[in-house]
Amino acid sequence: MASRRVTKSIANTPAGLPTPESATEFRQHALTLPAEAAGLRFDQALARSLPQYSRARLAAWIDSGAVEVDGRPLRGKDKVLGGEQVRIRASLPVETRVGPEAIPLAVVFRDRSLLVIDKPAGLVVHPGAGNARHTLQNALLALDPQLARVPRAGLVHRLDKDTRGLLVIARTVEAHTALVAALAAREITREYLAIVTGAMTGGGTVDEPIGRHRTQRVRMAVRADGRPAVTHYRVVRRFRAHTLVRVTLETGRTHQIRVHLAHIGFPLAGDPLYGGRRRLPAGISPALATALQDFPRQALHAARVKLAHPVTARELEFEAPMPADMQRLLEALENERA
Repeated sequence: MASRRVTKSIANTPAGLPTPESATEFRQHALTLPAEAAGLRFDQALARSLPQYSRARLAAWIDSGAVEVDGRPLRGKDKVLGGEQVRIRASLPVETRVGPEAIPLAVVFRDRSLLVIDKPAGLVVHPGAGNARHTLQNALLALDPQLARVPRAGLVHRLDKDTRGLLVIARTVEAHTALVAALAAREITREYLAIVTGAMTGGGTVDEPIGRHRTQRVRMAVRADGRPAVTHYRVVRRFRAHTLVRVTLETGRTHQIRVHLAHIGFPLAGDPLYGGRRRLPAGISPALATALQDFPRQALHAARVKLAHPVTARELEFEAPMPADMQRLLEALENERA
């Protein structure tokens, strides 16, 4: 006989923004482990039965005693037989430390589960040392107060402060779990446009691990003991001393594109951290010299993202136009070539 699975979810969610007194949301589930779970570790079986939650979250619930199996606690490593009755009464944290701020955001797509925005350059993604306010997370909490109940205010990936372009935000815990898993499985395509210093002869792949710089803690570096990182790039347009390239990522390490392209000798134009002191190519026009000197940031734009919807599985693809400052720099490079 097939095992019966029943799942019930109850969420006590306060109206409006959370307060310190309502900083926890409760979830209750009642389910029967299916027969095919026999022989699995309990944490594995539970993850299969409740895929809307991350394994780390379920493990924390098990460890805290919020999960009972046939009326008693069970360790995550214990094997199950199938057919056990599981009851969960656990809490989800609600973000109260970061407050909402009415910062304008360009929303590219919105439904009940998903947001896609075109982040402006100059906006820090997460609050941190020296950036407690005026961040994208503050702006998202003003746009959708329910994001206080989703890890990292729903952010699935991130962009550097001075990188403009598309970011994916999950509006529910379930959507966040699904999208983070899809990103880890390399099922989300992220494509960037970059203007680099130097004339590339062709595209390629950089497969080099990245870790924190040993002496300069604000920088990342290619390190043998770093985390795996893979960047693909191809030439879109070549100029005398610069190249427009299209970049796709397999991984998402901090500063990955900036570090990898600088590592192979083609740092991003305008990059203050990895580009070194600005040196103008010999013989360029005053107009191009001014355009290069005045460009205020690394020339990087998150132009395209493609993913499966976390609920419907429908394929979605979004594009953001190149920002005006990069367009002006390209025009100056084109005029020099003409």
